[in-house]
Amino acid sequence: MKQVAGTLRLELAQYREMAAFAQFGSDLDQATQRQLNRGARLVELLKQGQYEPLSVERQILIIYAGTNGFVDELPVTALKKYEQELYSFVESKHPEIFADILKKRELDNDLRAKMNKALEEFKGTFKA
Repeated sequence: MKQVAGTLRLELAQYREMAAFAQFGSDLDQATQRQLNRGARLVELLKQGQYEPLSVERQILIIYAGTNGFVDELPVTALKKYEQELYSFVESKHPEIFADILKKRELDNDLRAKMNKALEEFKGTFKA
């Protein structure tokens, strides 16, 4: 979890700082807009329903997807649907990913490659 969430804290801190700054300025460069868009998506992905905790392997997968840009092109309103369908997709087509996350307890290059492949494959099938 630390490997995946390591950049999350920094990205969220930068997002909050930029969001506060953006309130006062209307002319933002593309890098700032990208950072604000990703931050909004990360905040949305971190939301969990009350009494509906996510398993660690699901948390790792969705945070990985968010911090590596797999949801950057999606509207914020479609993220809950994306999240639910992603879990179903991975459980049915790539169950070894969740098993490897639990067994290895770290993201090595092999596991990252599997996650990237599954996320790219899912990206092609998901309709917002």
